[in-house]
This record gives sequence, structure tokens and C-alpha cells, in this order.
Amino acid sequence: MSLIAILDIAHPDLALTPTIRDCPEVSIEVVPHSTTDPETGLFFYLVEGADETFEDVLERDHTVTDWMLVDDLGSTRIYRFQHAEDTVLISPMTTELGGLLLNAESTERGWTNRLHLPDREALAELWDCCEERDISFELRRMFRQDEWTSETVPEVTDEQRAALVSAHEEGYFEEPRETSLEELADRLGISPTAVGGRIRRGTGKLVESTLREE
Repeated sequence: MSLIAILDIAHPDLALTPTIRDCPEVSIEVVPHSTTDPETGLFFYLVEGADETFEDVLERDHTVTDWMLVDDLGSTRIYRFQHAEDTVLISPMTTELGGLLLNAESTERGWTNRLHLPDREALAELWDCCEERDISFELRRMFRQDEWTSETVPEVTDEQRAALVSAHEEGYFEEPRETSLEELADRLGISPTAVGGRIRRGTGKLVESTLREE
């Protein structure tokens, strides 16, 4: 039996933190199932809501030594980043403890991570590692997983859940709509682009986990 832990982390040298701070309207998510070469430190990210200034901000981000735009899908882009050697990363710590990083999405201060860990002891060791490095560590929730499956069941993040619930309560899904993305953005304190992205990704995960056939 293993443990699923969902936690928030923050640190000035955490990957892409300067960009997250300077581009609050942008949503950044680790690309699922992408591989990372430990020798090169290459990571792939899904970026939503970036404007023409985003790449200028990347150039000033001290956690990034090199970047490449892999694909531009309009409001969504895929980037490959190479991080500086002193960049703080949660994934190597998790791997050393026998765990896996299942999902990571940017927040206002840092990242929300969904981790697969062997047990509570591994979670406690991870907390100790973060405390030693002055990494802010806030456990949102955790639960047991009785068996391992190679297919990770998609789960909406807390941010996506908040956007979906607000949209439903305010009548965004009604016909005709009773609210707009702009009004939802004011309620949630984020940009309309970010709200739209969270609703779209959250809906996609719900469809994948409940309606798609095996």
C-alpha cells in the first residue's frame, strides 16, 4: 500500500519561481509522462496564458539557463527548460525516497505537487529535506492507494476544482451563460485566461477519468 500526497512548496530558487512571480496570469504545469535526462536537467512544461512578454521574463529567470519553444498551440505552449545547477527541484528528492512526481502545477507562490510515495516515513523524510533547505512545505491532503496502476487516474487540482465549482455556481455552464470569464476572474483573483485554462483542463481531466472507456 502506497501513499498519495498533495502539497504546496515555495522557495525563491524553486524552478521557475521568478517567472511565476512576474507572470501571475500564466499557468505552468509539468508535462505528464515526459522524461528527464539527469545529466542535462531538461524539463518539459505546459504554459497557458503567456503573452509576448513571457519569454522576456524567462531570460531574467535565474533558475533557467536555456529554454526552447517546442510547440505553440495558441493560448497553450510547450517549452523545454534547462535549469541552473542551484535550482531547487522537488522531483530528485522524491525519487531518492522511492517516490514519483505525478503532477505539478504553478500557484501564486510556487508549486502544487501530487506525489506517489512508499509510506508516511518517506513523506516525513521529504518534509525534513525541505525544512533543511528552507523550502516552504504545506501538506494539503494525503490518502492511501491500495494498488499500483500504470494508468494514473487524472484528478483535478484544487485550483481547477475552485474554478469549476465557481463556474457552475455562477451559471457559466448555463445556456445562455449567466456569467463571463472576466466576472469569474474577479471572483477568483486571477486573469480570465487563467480561469479559462483551469476550466478547460479540469473538464478534460473529469471526462478522462469518468467517461472515457478503458
